Amino acid sequence: MVYDVIVIGGGPAGLTAAVYARRADRSVLVLEKGSFGGQITFSPKVENIPGFPEISGTEFADRFVGQALDLGADMESAEVLEVRPGDPMTVVTDDGSYQGKTVILATGAKHRTLGLPEEESYIGNGISFCAVCDGAFYSGREVVVVGGGNSALQEALLLADLCSRVTIVQNLAFLTGEAKLQAQIAARENVTILYETLVTGYLGEDGSLTGVVLEGPSGVTEMRTDGVFLAVGLIPQNEPFAALVPLKNGYVDADESCLTGTDGVFVAGDCRNKTVRQVATACSDGAVAALAACRYLDR
Repeated sequence: MVYDVIVIGGGPAGLTAAVYARRADRSVLVLEKGSFGGQITFSPKVENIPGFPEISGTEFADRFVGQALDLGADMESAEVLEVRPGDPMTVVTDDGSYQGKTVILATGAKHRTLGLPEEESYIGNGISFCAVCDGAFYSGREVVVVGGGNSALQEALLLADLCSRVTIVQNLAFLTGEAKLQAQIAARENVTILYETLVTGYLGEDGSLTGVVLEGPSGVTEMRTDGVFLAVGLIPQNEPFAALVPLKNGYVDADESCLTGTDGVFVAGDCRNKTVRQVATACSDGAVAALAACRYLDR
């Protein structure tokens, strides 16, 4: 079978693309190497999705997947290894090959972690990546932000408005974020910076994070904290497509039109070079990419 649209990635961007393409009566296949729904499934409670004052990431993902399936989208769990140009294109996975007239890249960007023991188990249970998404859960509490770049400082500033104490843990002897952000951080009385310090372990009780182990100039210490926000970078999942579409710092170099410059190939969501990475913007990209793919098919 030759699909009209093959969507690579089953997060909010990819699932939105599938919904829009199916509503345009196009045959759709969604390929996902991990969990359908994407990283939002790690969030126990989400409060920034329009129309849902509060919903768990898992429930949101289940509803989204169900909607796409009900509309007739096909879904397969497989890791995409290569996309071969042609008419149709061939999408090669670790579980066989599929053919499609168009391809939408919605592979997302994975948050970089510290690679510490038990880290994965604390994601969503004390470890977060997004102050906009999860900051309100820590109102009046103490949190740690790991990182010293622009993203880390922006997270810390947002959290400083909500939390009683924010501690920035930076492995270098200086911050690497913009001078303006550093000045704003310096003006916050409830923000402390620990330089030349590493988080080397997590402390927990009953499955929830309670503190961190730090290694710095004064040796190894333990710090109690209610939450940890990791801001040490993102890893876009675009390696298999380096020869297919233009990349910039690993991200697909495309604007809000979601056009990649490669005939029949479109992009949506966090794998695209963009400044705001939220569920709402991922869904927006998915809709734009799907409609662009439909226009391409109509040519």
